[in-house]
Amino acid sequence: MILVVLIWGTNFSMAKIALAQIPPTAFAAIRFIIASVMLWSLLRVREGAIPLPRGNIWKLIWIGVLGSGMYQIFYTFGLRITTAANAALIIATVPALVALFGALLGIERMTINIGIGVVLAFVGVVLVLLARGLSLSFDTIIGDLLILAAAACWTAYTLGVRTLTKDLSPLRITTLTMIVGAPMLLVASVPDLISMDWRGISLAAWGGLVYAAVLATVVAYVLWNNSVRAVGGSRTAVYGTIIPLVAALVAWPMLGEQPTILQGFGAVLIIAGVLMTRRT
Repeated sequence: MILVVLIWGTNFSMAKIALAQIPPTAFAAIRFIIASVMLWSLLRVREGAIPLPRGNIWKLIWIGVLGSGMYQIFYTFGLRITTAANAALIIATVPALVALFGALLGIERMTINIGIGVVLAFVGVVLVLLARGLSLSFDTIIGDLLILAAAACWTAYTLGVRTLTKDLSPLRITTLTMIVGAPMLLVASVPDLISMDWRGISLAAWGGLVYAAVLATVVAYVLWNNSVRAVGGSRTAVYGTIIPLVAALVAWPMLGEQPTILQGFGAVLIIAGVLMTRRT
């Protein structure tokens, strides 16, 4: 999960470079199509034939629709009309949502350490984002609600993966759910794919897209699902609170966004929160 955090934290800067030339929905669609093809090929090599799993087909479909399709659509359009700080803060509520709804549904076991860890990490995220300038106004409320819907989709995805039978490997789960979600992104991106200037895209932008598809999607999704199956959704999701910190540190040399002392205090709370959730 530390590797996932590093990959997704770096993806903030890599994606920002790519999105300067590639429309958001087109970026998401191309990213997931590339990732789906790579995952399918990797699964065929490692596990052979890929029959549809009996008893889990419909569950895999709705998990894929929420986690790979609706999440990306809500997040992409929400990010267009709200601030990056608001979006990151709302997405950072996922660990608390996973722990809360997981406990209510009987999927996860809530402990005092996990509860304290989630609170500490969430407060740390708030400090990091306040240092970068958090804003909340009527102008951004629609975007904020869309991002909140994205957070809810990722929460359902994480909990859904936890309920799948043990005979499905993390690689198979990731592949099948991503293939289900990819067509939704392709349909949503048709206008941007038609209107975008393909010849004007630089190597740097293509590099950001490839990074997002291969590392931030293929590698990170497989590792995320593997962690969910191994230690549960609550302990996995809380690592997401470190991502804004990594994103800020990476953006410093790459984008010239210098971190502040307040972000440092937030970092301490985030690390303390993650360590607390790992205690039994």
